Amino acid sequence: QVQLVESGGGLVQSGGSLRLSCSGSQHMFGIYHAGWYRQAPGKQREMVATITSGDMADYADFAKGRFAISKTDDKNIMYLQMNSLKPDDTAVYFCNAYAIWDSSIGYWGQGTLVIVSS
Repeated sequence: QVQLVESGGGLVQSGGSLRLSCSGSQHMFGIYHAGWYRQAPGKQREMVATITSGDMADYADFAKGRFAISKTDDKNIMYLQMNSLKPDDTAVYFCNAYAIWDSSIGYWGQGTLVIVSS
């Protein structure tokens, strides 16, 4: 059973930084496309950043220039570095991965809460 486990959320002041981590199974992020999504209270889940198995990244407009998605060399962990955080970034952040050979095979983590105070 594949599990994705997020960590790194917390309370930070506006302008601060956090790094979220998503741990998957061995070498998972080398054979799964993956990404970070977030859901703020009362809002729909939205894409933050995605990264392919081949390390091509894409970002939502609000994340460009502030957030960076990356993986460890062994493809076991995916990160989201978040800088210049704003109160609007407050949300539960989820990591997601889906198989490159079958996009219907996908997994979500349980989420990690990020609160940005003004």
